[in-house]
Amino acid sequence: QVQLIESGGGLVQAGGSLSLSCVVSGRTFSSAAMAWFRQAPGKEREFVAAIGAATFYADSVKGRFTISRNNAQNTVYLQMNSLKSEDTAAYYCAARRNLAIVLVPAGYDSWGQGTQVIVSS
Repeated sequence: QVQLIESGGGLVQAGGSLSLSCVVSGRTFSSAAMAWFRQAPGKEREFVAAIGAATFYADSVKGRFTISRNNAQNTVYLQMNSLKSEDTAAYYCAARRNLAIVLVPAGYDSWGQGTQVIVSS
């Protein structure tokens, strides 16, 4: 059984930084592409960043967010800098069975429970 557990969300002022973590168990982590998605109230879940055979970012976060992974610790990270109020959302980490990067939620078969990020302006 695959489990993904996110942590690191919280309340931060605009311009500040937060770092999210996601620990994965029950899957060969090093061969799994990992992604972060986010969902604001009343909106669809949207792609933020992914890391697998390469890394990829949504235009809205490029240059501000950095995705990374530590295969020895089965953990993927999302460092978020220069946060804006529009970054406010629940952030979810997701895993798929190979290293190919996919930008839509349907491409991932395992999800965490989400962690809330609130950016105050």
